[in-house]
Amino acid sequence: MSKKWTTTDIPDQRGRVAVVTGANTGLGYETAKALAERGASVVLAVRDVEKGEQAAARMTGDVSVQALDLSSLDSVRTAAAALRSRLDRIDLLINNAGVMYTPRQTTRDGFEMQFGTNHLGHFALTGLLLDLMLPVPGSRVVTVSSTGHRIRAAIHFDDLQWERSYSRVGAYGQSKLANLMFTYELQRRLAPHGTTVAVAAHPGMSSTELARNTPAALRLPLTWLAPLITQTPAMGALPTLRAATDPAAFGGQYYGPGGHNEIKGHPRLVTSSPQSYEVTTQQRLWTASEDLTNIKYPTNEPSLHV
Repeated sequence: MSKKWTTTDIPDQRGRVAVVTGANTGLGYETAKALAERGASVVLAVRDVEKGEQAAARMTGDVSVQALDLSSLDSVRTAAAALRSRLDRIDLLINNAGVMYTPRQTTRDGFEMQFGTNHLGHFALTGLLLDLMLPVPGSRVVTVSSTGHRIRAAIHFDDLQWERSYSRVGAYGQSKLANLMFTYELQRRLAPHGTTVAVAAHPGMSSTELARNTPAALRLPLTWLAPLITQTPAMGALPTLRAATDPAAFGGQYYGPGGHNEIKGHPRLVTSSPQSYEVTTQQRLWTASEDLTNIKYPTNEPSLHV
């Protein structure tokens, strides 16, 4: 395999089924497009079906669209039921969709928007689809985090929904830290089954629509610096694609760009923040997530092996 991992390193995906959230634009679009080009049957799970259909029309291969609004647990349940009715297996679930630095607002279920969409929506979706993955050897759940998991980030168990005060940067950091903690705890629970694994990835600094809510004070400087510190969505999608398809990848790993400070570059194994590996916090977050979403996983006992 080449030293600089690219889409040419993706193994043949024929016969595999992939569900990619937020796949009508940006990183999700590039991820879905690459998988479809390598032969996977790909479902674009998107909030805007019309935009999803337009994205599918620009892709080559077996591509379909499923309505999914991660900010609504009703929508998540409806989408999962629809997917279960049309698919008999899922090889890849790519938890890619997300929101970033949104003003204070809540999901339809009353959750803080970033935590509710980025973490709880994907926690619920994965739990509802996992039994389509457990019988499939080599199946993977890939969840997209961010270097933002290091910035003003903590799991605020005393105020998960930021009701007392709100920091859009802190709330984003919490949601991206939760993505990693979810991955690590899910892997611990999956390990005894020996079929499905959980892997995480982050895109570095990629030029996508996700940054549209960046605070005004940062927007102009970032615009000036963008050519130097950002990479294309196609490059930003490579860590996700490697986590999803590299035969050498295994559960609990984290992939990101290989350049300076993981800002951009070809994907490699990286490490997340020390607090992301705190097992007791991961398990506490898992319990809180179950309570908030009312989702119970098919595999619900953590392994003793970290």
